[in-house]
Amino acid sequence: MNRIVIRKPGDYSALESVSDPDPSPGPGEVVIRTRACGVNYADGIIRMGLYASARELHGYPITPGFEVSGTIESVGEGVQQWRTGDEVIGLTLFNGYASHLKLPAEGVFAKPAALDFTQAATIPTVFLTAWWMVHRQLHPEPGETWLVHSAAGGVGSALLQLGRLCGAKAIGVVGASHKVDHARSIGADAVIDKSSEPLWTRAEALVPGGFHAVFDANGVSTLGQSYEHLAPTGRLMVYGFASMLPRNGRLNWLGLARDWLRTPRFNPMKMTQANRSVLAANLSFLQAHAPTMQAGMHWLLERFERGDLVPLPVETFPLARAADAQCRLESGRTVGKLALLPE
Repeated sequence: MNRIVIRKPGDYSALESVSDPDPSPGPGEVVIRTRACGVNYADGIIRMGLYASARELHGYPITPGFEVSGTIESVGEGVQQWRTGDEVIGLTLFNGYASHLKLPAEGVFAKPAALDFTQAATIPTVFLTAWWMVHRQLHPEPGETWLVHSAAGGVGSALLQLGRLCGAKAIGVVGASHKVDHARSIGADAVIDKSSEPLWTRAEALVPGGFHAVFDANGVSTLGQSYEHLAPTGRLMVYGFASMLPRNGRLNWLGLARDWLRTPRFNPMKMTQANRSVLAANLSFLQAHAPTMQAGMHWLLERFERGDLVPLPVETFPLARAADAQCRLESGRTVGKLALLPE
């Protein structure tokens, strides 16, 4: 098997391609021959050494990656639901950048026939993150108005679609003009292009009374104003801190410390007076909720099969070029998702 290993945190050169013997399944396990491996922003944070769950739950060396698609190559003792050759999606806590992946059978799901392998490999992380925030934390009511930052990215695109399904009006925010059409096509009722218009002036013009929910993965650059633009009973949903991280692969520790100090601290006494809430999510720390995640995955895949949800555009790279893929993702120019192809 071929896989990518990070022996110690660093820049893009820390992503090393290695060859190992193919894995064999144990009892209750399967081995997937991967056809595509999803690439997520968190993978780059793992490379930098800043992803808490990578340090606390695994350590280094580590193979990044949370999602794959492929075919079942072998099954272990006691596995009844899968057969060799079945087309599947696999969810994993790390180890996804690989040509073969051993997983517990319950971490594997049937690939919808409507999706190709690259589309299927790029669904789980972003759509499950969006599903968890919307249906396990937010509990939306029809007619709500949302502000979705990074609306042309993976989670943002998923949120726009889930918002449409639950009857919300979603305003998407993008950072470049070439992302506007995608955000509109995927479900945004209006799009704010912050590269050409003032974000918060435009947001206030579109929704003068404030938003019922704001989804923010930027961190210090927008968190404070995101909170201030909530309506009474509004909820700020935090799931990342992208604006604090570099776009050239190299950490600036002084800048990182400055941004950490500038990150808003929300006063619970003031929050009770304003009736505003702050919620946060990170799927990699939700292992204890595996049955709920499995139910969410089935919910999502049923809607992909029916066409209620549509896959995102995918840009692909060979597995050995994982560094190029992460560089591309961190550039801020991408739309939709990226995937690595082992073959």
